[in-house]
Amino acid sequence: MTDEHTVTERRHTAGLDAHLRVERPGFTLDLALRAAPGEVLALLGPNGAGKSTALRALAGLLPLGGGHLRLDGQVLEDPAAGRHTPAERRPVGVVFQDYLLFPHLSALDNVGFGLRCQGRSKQESRAQARDWLERLGLAEHAGARPGKLSGGQAQRVALARALAVRPRLLLLDEPLAALDARTRLDVRSQLRRHLAEFEAVAVLVTHDPLDAMVLADRLVVIEDGAEVQSGTPAEVARHPRTDYIARLVGLNLYQGTGEGHLVTLPDGVRVEAAEEVSGPAFVAFAPGAVTLYRERPATSARNVWELTVTGLDLHGDQVRAELTGPLPLAADLTPAAVAELDLSQGSRVWVSVKAAQTHAYPA
Repeated sequence: MTDEHTVTERRHTAGLDAHLRVERPGFTLDLALRAAPGEVLALLGPNGAGKSTALRALAGLLPLGGGHLRLDGQVLEDPAAGRHTPAERRPVGVVFQDYLLFPHLSALDNVGFGLRCQGRSKQESRAQARDWLERLGLAEHAGARPGKLSGGQAQRVALARALAVRPRLLLLDEPLAALDARTRLDVRSQLRRHLAEFEAVAVLVTHDPLDAMVLADRLVVIEDGAEVQSGTPAEVARHPRTDYIARLVGLNLYQGTGEGHLVTLPDGVRVEAAEEVSGPAFVAFAPGAVTLYRERPATSARNVWELTVTGLDLHGDQVRAELTGPLPLAADLTPAAVAELDLSQGSRVWVSVKAAQTHAYPA
C-alpha cells in the first residue's frame, strides 16, 4: 500500500511546478508554470514581457523574490523558507541564444564538460559526448573547435552539451535566433525530433510564432510580466485574446458585445460573425478574408465599410495593406490586385468581409 501511495505521489509531483515572482525597478514578473515530463512549454511574448527573466529564474541565475520552484517534487527554491539551490546544483540544462561554447575546446570536450563537472572520468565523459554528437549528426566534427563550426552545427553542439547531463528541465533561450533562414528551417526540424524524444520538461523562450507553433505542446503568452493566455498552439491561434497575439498569428481582432451573430464594438460598429455569441465577446478574421473595392460593392456581405489606406508593405508573396476608419484592419492582396485597384497611401476604398469568414467567441 505504501509503495502504491509513493508511486501515485511521484506521478502527481513529477515535472515542473513553479510560481515565479521577481521584482525589479518598474517591473514585476508574476508567473505560474506547470508542465509534465515530456512536455514542451513555450514562453511567448513581446520584448520586455519577462520571458528571459522567467528563464533565468528557472535556471537559478536570478533569485526569486516570492513564490516557489519545484522539479519532480524536489524544492529547488522557496524564498519564504530561505531555500535557494545554486544554478550549478540544479538538474537543469540550458541552450543559450549565442550557444556560449568554450572556444578553446573541441566539440567533443564542449559536450563532455558538464559530465566532467558531475564527476565522470575523462574517458567516460568523452565516450558519452561522442554518443551525443553521433545522435545529432555531428560525429565527424568531434575534433573541431566552435570557430570552425557553422551556426547550425554550433547550435547542435550546445544542445548535445545540455542533453548529455540528462537534465530534468531543459531551457532553450531563443535557440534558433542566430541562424539564417535556410539553416533555421533544417535545425528547427531536427530540434523538434529531439524534443519529441526528451523525457523531461523543456521550456522554450521565443518571440518567433513559428518556432513556438512547431516546437511546443503548449504556449504561455506573457505580457508585462504576467500570463495573458495559455493553451495548445491551435487553441491560441484560433482564439487570440490580446492584440499582440492576434498580430502574431495574423488576425484582425476586436472586442465588443455579442448578440446573436452580431458583435457591437465600443464605438458602435457592428460586425456579423459565423458563430452566435452573447455578452462580452471577441471577433476576428484573417487579412486574407478582406476584399477591397474602389466603389461600394453590390455584394451580399453584411460587413462592408469605407476605409483609408495608410500603408502598403510586402508580406511574403503578398502585399499587406493597413487601413483605418470605422474599423481599422489589415488586408492581404496580390501585387496584381494592388495595381488593378491603383492603391496608394491615402486611397479611399470599400472593404467587405463575409460573415462565414468572421469568427466570434466569448471574451
